[in-house]
Amino acid sequence: MPNIKIFSGSSHPDLSQKIADRLGLELGKVVTKKFSNQETCVEIGESVRGEDVYIVQSGCGEINDNLMELLIMINACKIASASRVTAVIPCFPYARQDKKDKVGSRAPISAKLVANMLSVAGADHIITMDLHASQIQGFFDIPVDNLYAEPAVLKWIKENINEWKNCTIVSPDAGGAKRVTSIADRLNVDFALIHKERKKANEVDRMVLVGDVKDRVAILVDDMADTCGTICHAADKLVSAGATKVYAILTHGIFSGPAISRINSANFEAVVVTNTIPQEDKIKHCNKIQVIDISMILAEAIRRTHNGESVSYLFSHVPL
Repeated sequence: MPNIKIFSGSSHPDLSQKIADRLGLELGKVVTKKFSNQETCVEIGESVRGEDVYIVQSGCGEINDNLMELLIMINACKIASASRVTAVIPCFPYARQDKKDKVGSRAPISAKLVANMLSVAGADHIITMDLHASQIQGFFDIPVDNLYAEPAVLKWIKENINEWKNCTIVSPDAGGAKRVTSIADRLNVDFALIHKERKKANEVDRMVLVGDVKDRVAILVDDMADTCGTICHAADKLVSAGATKVYAILTHGIFSGPAISRINSANFEAVVVTNTIPQEDKIKHCNKIQVIDISMILAEAIRRTHNGESVSYLFSHVPL
């Protein structure tokens, strides 16, 4: 493809390489380093004048450093006369801070701040996947394509769970009900949800199952898992309610703190995540984790964007 350049940030070079390979392109030359005071320095190693530039950087690992690196890369390409700069952010950083939690709260809306920073840096377009809250798209005044892992998840379920026709899709919280009902409808199976009460962040106080999983395979579906307290509690709840097997399917597997040890001791057949976040180190310590590659979805979104085609096909199909 002419007049296109793809650059990789340092958060997920493996995914960037897979996207470039899929498109038949070489990753652009970029050198990232830090000064002794920990300031980030980025040097773009080739001309981007008049080019359609895509920068792949996921919100994971050292999130603040990687976000700053992305902003600097966007700005460097913009002031080097790139015709358009698209930030490809498979896992959007600060997406959970998308609203004030309580009336009169002094909590920040950090997702909006990140949106402003990306726009001010010079981004013309954002491609991301499974935003924690879809309304984050409205925080931007530039086009945002929020892709979905759902088609890849449906494909994995049909290919890897023999009893999928006798399963119940379960949301671990009320907020994910829309996501779960969409998958259940497309599989033509039942759904359930778990109502959870939190007394403080990352700590679930009580869970109530709404729906029936007795003598069925239960498939927990969520957009992300961090410390995994919720999904591990949910797995115990489903087993006690009579589920024969429990799977968890997550778009963004953050797996911080005690997450891996919790998964190892929980009642999961498998915990399935996409590779929006690198999982190589996690897999070494947990053989229950399986990975769905979504590089082809992001690559096809880039190809369609570059050629001025619609990306809505990807909302219900996995590219071959």
